[in-house]
Amino acid sequence: MSDDVNGLNESIQYVTVVIGGQLFGLPIERVHDVFVPDSITRVPLSRPEIAGVLNLRGRIVTAIDMRRRLHLPPRESGGTAMAVGIESKGESYGLLIDNVGEVLDLPTAGREANPVNLDARWAAISGGVHRLNGQLMVILDVDRVLGGMSEAAAA
Repeated sequence: MSDDVNGLNESIQYVTVVIGGQLFGLPIERVHDVFVPDSITRVPLSRPEIAGVLNLRGRIVTAIDMRRRLHLPPRESGGTAMAVGIESKGESYGLLIDNVGEVLDLPTAGREANPVNLDARWAAISGGVHRLNGQLMVILDVDRVLGGMSEAAAA
């Protein structure tokens, strides 16, 4: 029997993104597209991390400022934001990030639990980590990123 049959060589692909200098990974099956957001319309009385809404090829997309979501300082003015398009429960979202990196194919066996010293605010939306050549890639759990916001809004 080969290792693949036993599931020992399984891997998952991540779209890597950078937010505030930190490397994050989004499971590729959750990513619908990557785009440069056009005009974002603010939504009055929305949560601070909701940057607003935008029109993406005829769909209304809720733009989420991941710097605010992760409690990081705002982006330098003049810097172009990028966005990763995701879907959740029939709604479209655009996660505003600093940069998109490459797609990494990483072994599932290399995924580790959140380190005990990972900031609690980040750990709440992390699905684990991968250690890559001295750099830590935090895996963003899309459901937790979006779920924490809807729970707080309902409170």
